[in-house]
Amino acid sequence: MLKFARQLLPPQRFVAARLQRLISTSDEVHAEPILKSMDTIGGLPSDLVSEQKLKKTSRTLSTLQNHSVPIAARVTVSKDESRDFMAVFPDLVRDITGVAKTYNCNDAANWFAHSMQYNVPRGKKNRGILTVLTYKNLVPVQEQTPENIKLAQYLGWCVEMLQSFFIVSDDIMDNSTTRRGQPCWHMVKGVGMTAINDALMIENAMYLILKKHFSHLDCYVALMELFHEITYITTCGQSLDLLNSNRSVSEFTMDNYKAIVDNKTAYYSFYLPFAAALHLAGYNDAEAFRQSKTILLEMGHFFQVQDDFLDCFGNPEVTGKVGTDIQDNKCSWLAVVAMQRANAEQKQIMIDCYGKQGKVSLDLSRVFAKTAIVVDPHKVERVKELYKELGLPSTYATFEEESYNMIKTHIQQTSRGVPHQTFLQVLNKIYQRDS
Repeated sequence: MLKFARQLLPPQRFVAARLQRLISTSDEVHAEPILKSMDTIGGLPSDLVSEQKLKKTSRTLSTLQNHSVPIAARVTVSKDESRDFMAVFPDLVRDITGVAKTYNCNDAANWFAHSMQYNVPRGKKNRGILTVLTYKNLVPVQEQTPENIKLAQYLGWCVEMLQSFFIVSDDIMDNSTTRRGQPCWHMVKGVGMTAINDALMIENAMYLILKKHFSHLDCYVALMELFHEITYITTCGQSLDLLNSNRSVSEFTMDNYKAIVDNKTAYYSFYLPFAAALHLAGYNDAEAFRQSKTILLEMGHFFQVQDDFLDCFGNPEVTGKVGTDIQDNKCSWLAVVAMQRANAEQKQIMIDCYGKQGKVSLDLSRVFAKTAIVVDPHKVERVKELYKELGLPSTYATFEEESYNMIKTHIQQTSRGVPHQTFLQVLNKIYQRDS
């Protein structure tokens, strides 16, 4: 049957059709006639499950082996690129702390330097380095002077600073304990709720860097507007995420999930680095920005589904953080698809176990009363078991492979702005990631 469908449909329509069948955007997934008429295993057509079983590797559960992109062809940031990017960071810290000292805030400057060192450069720095690499792909070699490359590096660090502002704040709101293999900033001894102000300082220091190094350029206003716009969009996404976490899992929908993902993750993680590089390279073609945004938001959705899967099934020693989506009642891809797939009994298990935790006040005398989160590990494990019973690891593996193929097709159809290879480098890097 699959072979017959391939003959009738163009490749991109065939992929899209299979994705639509696998992941419904409706709550009534069982109303899909084609699924009713097929033999299924764990909610998937049995022929697809059999196909995936042949391709499984040693990765956690069932992520597929990448046949389309050989390991040697995958993009990794060179040591030189990473070293050159890191070499700029001390200058960045000196610029920022120097401003604080002019206001007779020496202690604050020293504390902020510590906050910056702990929070900003410790991750993979993909967003920042992506900004630099995109800029290099956009401008002729003769324009890649040391001065221009350094500007691109400063711009990349601005993206990293915005990322740090978001994650420090997010970790507080989510009661997270670890990030990037170390305690979250607010969990570090002597920090606590000071982390809220530190996050605000990181965000606003980003604008000091933009003013100091870019105010003489024609793209300065566009960059300022871009960073302000992306910040607002992301905080809207964070608001959606928090509001949905106060709802029952029975109310989660794929439409809500997509709105959260696009606004909270995709814009700042994928569109911002590209758009910033486009502005610095002198691009002002609205269609180039539009086409780029379409592709990059698709990548962002793809990336967040991976993140949701890794939160549940990833190895904390590899991911660098302990997943909390289940106990935090997050509107995750796994939860939405589980509720689509589940029968009445399984839905009741989700309602009884998903997001169930207690909070015990430890100190009511302070403005920010500390709380201890009491997690029932048995309920968390029961949800994970149900995910497996519903075949979600196999569904995820199929979703990952077919999303990759569909995004790659869309990249090849773009005609303006960013070279195809730039998009493909990013896509190949995140495909089948485990952290």
